Amino acid sequence: MTATGPSLRELIAAPHPDYAPLPPAAPSEPGVIELRGVPYAEVESSRPLELDLWLPGAPRTAPLPLVLFVHGGAWRRGRRDDMGMRTRQWSPRPFARIAAAGLAVACVDYRLSGEVTFPAPLDDLRAALRWLTLRSAELGIDTSRTVVWGESAGGHLASLLALTHADPPLAGAVVWYGPSDLTTARGSFTPEDAATPEALMLGTAPAAAPERARAASPLTRIHADAPPFLLVHGDEDTMVDCSHSQALASALEKAGSPVELWTVQGADHGWHGLPDDQVEELFTRSLAFAHRLAA
Repeated sequence: MTATGPSLRELIAAPHPDYAPLPPAAPSEPGVIELRGVPYAEVESSRPLELDLWLPGAPRTAPLPLVLFVHGGAWRRGRRDDMGMRTRQWSPRPFARIAAAGLAVACVDYRLSGEVTFPAPLDDLRAALRWLTLRSAELGIDTSRTVVWGESAGGHLASLLALTHADPPLAGAVVWYGPSDLTTARGSFTPEDAATPEALMLGTAPAAAPERARAASPLTRIHADAPPFLLVHGDEDTMVDCSHSQALASALEKAGSPVELWTVQGADHGWHGLPDDQVEELFTRSLAFAHRLAA
């Protein structure tokens, strides 16, 4: 009797991310190694979702805390290994600097608004955390000590993840100039406009779907057990009004959750208008905050 084996379709398909071999680690900046393009999820009728990992190159005796980085790009574009226009020419690169400080860094893909609508990008971040937890022993990381760090649209998703993810709960969040409220007119944003990046992310004008807009607003997801937040925002931001971070900080304080708000004078979105040394200082201080929470 002939034994039944895998079908040809199953043999052709790439191994599932849950058990696929990890790619070889490659040297990066001095003292840092990288694993690039690691699949973490298969989504029906969609591209594979991948992440990049930066790890300290030195031998380790204990699992590393994790920074989960979420890129910006108005939910419409962006690259997972891009921390924003002011860091693109840095050497060492920002993620290598985080790894050199003793933290693992995972920079994740998520589906964009040309592909899906909310809550799919948030679901993708949850899937990344699930995969990182599943493979944590091989990677040498401890996802119970995860700080999520996002900029712009990535800061919005990072805030939502920190406020809603419970298994495991996050250790904290670093949010650079992220939207927090899709229900109220702030700066140039109006919830009635169906052409804004926020509307494209939701699939309709926020005012036309108020419950969905509330669910996608970190400001409405505050609770007393929220992890510590660091909110950093320019007071001259013309793309995401500074009141987003001010309102979120106020609500977290009122709920009794730890929060720090740094309002950066003279800074537009993406730290446009700041001298290089001040951008470096903001990064260094943000990294110190993440290190303190994850350690």
